[in-house]
Amino acid sequence: AEDEVGGEKRTFLRFSPAIAPIKVAVFPLVKNNEEVMAKAREIFGKLQRRYNVAFDTAGAIGRRYRRMDEAGTPFCVTVDFDTLEDDAVTVRDRDSTEQVRMPIAELYNHLGQAIDGF
Repeated sequence: AEDEVGGEKRTFLRFSPAIAPIKVAVFPLVKNNEEVMAKAREIFGKLQRRYNVAFDTAGAIGRRYRRMDEAGTPFCVTVDFDTLEDDAVTVRDRDSTEQVRMPIAELYNHLGQAIDGF
């Protein structure tokens, strides 16, 4: 599918989350901060037990989102400096490009509901 976001065209695969080859991508906002990287790896490890998950640190966050859109990944989870303070992450939806901040404790239930329906 194609649409326009912020005056820029984007191309993406609109898989249903249940059949998407990669269900979730985890992005540490920066790769030079060990605490942010450790938290991102921890979340990646937990999600990987249940889903096919991608981990990406290359390039700007916007480019990472676009790469995952093109691969049909329905959700991206961003770990940033605020995560270390409030134990919450940003979850981005591929189809709407909407970003929601949510506690890590709610993340797994949210993704389970959105991907598996329960």
